[in-house]
Amino acid sequence: MSALIDPQDLAHETELVWLEDTIPLDYVRQALDRVTGRRRQPPYRRDGRLIGYAVLGPTAKPSPASGTYLRRVFWLAPHDRDQQPRGLYATTAPAEAVDPRTVTVGVKGHKTRRSEGVLSSGRENIALLKS
Repeated sequence: MSALIDPQDLAHETELVWLEDTIPLDYVRQALDRVTGRRRQPPYRRDGRLIGYAVLGPTAKPSPASGTYLRRVFWLAPHDRDQQPRGLYATTAPAEAVDPRTVTVGVKGHKTRRSEGVLSSGRENIALLKS
């Protein structure tokens, strides 16, 4: 969950790479994944799609036990609002969701009225709110 991400885990981020335009997205899910590299696109093993990821700088050290790095990834599940505007998250957001407009290098971001479905960019949600 986003609330459980320690700011120290983001201290070595140097760049965020977005694989999709985040303008139309009300929220993205964020998580810390253990991966083998600091820079290249991490493998994606979730249901859904990878939206973006963090790049770590040269000062990031791998875990002594596993040799892996903790890196932030941003993703969406098939049942998220962008794919199912009238679904489970029509007027709420998953626990690990953040508004991508609040995310920057080293800053975990937070939920907003938009990410919670109150001010949605999706036409479907606006129609739902008016009815």
